[in-house]
Amino acid sequence: MNVPVYDIDGVDNGSDVVETLHRAGRKVICYVNVGAAEDFRPDAAAFPAAVKGKSDGWPGENWLDIRRSDILRPIMAARFDTCRDKGFDAIEPDNVEGYTNDTGFPLTAADQLTYNRMIAALAHERGLSIGLKNDLGQIPDLLADFDFAIDEQCAEYRECSRLIPFIKAGKAVFHVEYKLDTAQFCPEANALGFSSMRKTLDLGPQRWPCH
Repeated sequence: MNVPVYDIDGVDNGSDVVETLHRAGRKVICYVNVGAAEDFRPDAAAFPAAVKGKSDGWPGENWLDIRRSDILRPIMAARFDTCRDKGFDAIEPDNVEGYTNDTGFPLTAADQLTYNRMIAALAHERGLSIGLKNDLGQIPDLLADFDFAIDEQCAEYRECSRLIPFIKAGKAVFHVEYKLDTAQFCPEANALGFSSMRKTLDLGPQRWPCH
């Protein structure tokens, strides 16, 4: 596809894929689930039962107790090492707003800020950029720690204006909708300066970008 940035799974894609995209002049973002354990990942056994909470709504995934940085930091560091070693340019950290969900743990906004800043530092220590995914309520506190934003469905929930601080700071906003037609969100997204598109929820290859 003739797009400047690819956001792909860091486990399912090898360095050959990243190298091919780089040769084509693309930047490549490494998807990593930092807020939930996934029983289908190669390092699934690294997560003790004590840090795994309720399901996050996806099969085989359970929210993590992000207060346990002593356990989670080395796991995430190893994952980011893999992204770096494969040649990725940046990280997409998923599920970084556990404190707003029923995780099974009494997580606070302060817990989330501490964890998200740790995640951002891990990326930067490895020379990788990192985006803040969703977690709109903490944008004012985390803007300085993250290099761009990734948002799902801000138009559907009428909250895209909350991402304006990233644009004002000269940082990109990559935005996707799953249910709305492009005509329903592209005018606003274009006016705000977002890079926006519609995709199917299964994240297949189809895409309908805003122009």
